Amino acid sequence: MGFRFQKRIKLGGGLGLNISKSGISPSLRTKMGTFSKSGYSVKTGISGVRYQNSGCLLLFAFAGITTFLIFTLKHI
Repeated sequence: MGFRFQKRIKLGGGLGLNISKSGISPSLRTKMGTFSKSGYSVKTGISGVRYQNSGCLLLFAFAGITTFLIFTLKHI
């Protein structure tokens, strides 16, 4: 089992710095998810479950729309 270190420093307005073994990286948190230089993650509305990807922004748009629909249908 490997050792993992991660710390987030909040800068305000959803901006923050993530500090880990591999270095420091900026990130932006929104109601829909988190954007960083290594990719993004989207909240699904299910406790403890999120979608994470380090690739195409088009795929992020699809995941964002899907998440929005889940939230909308969940509250009807």
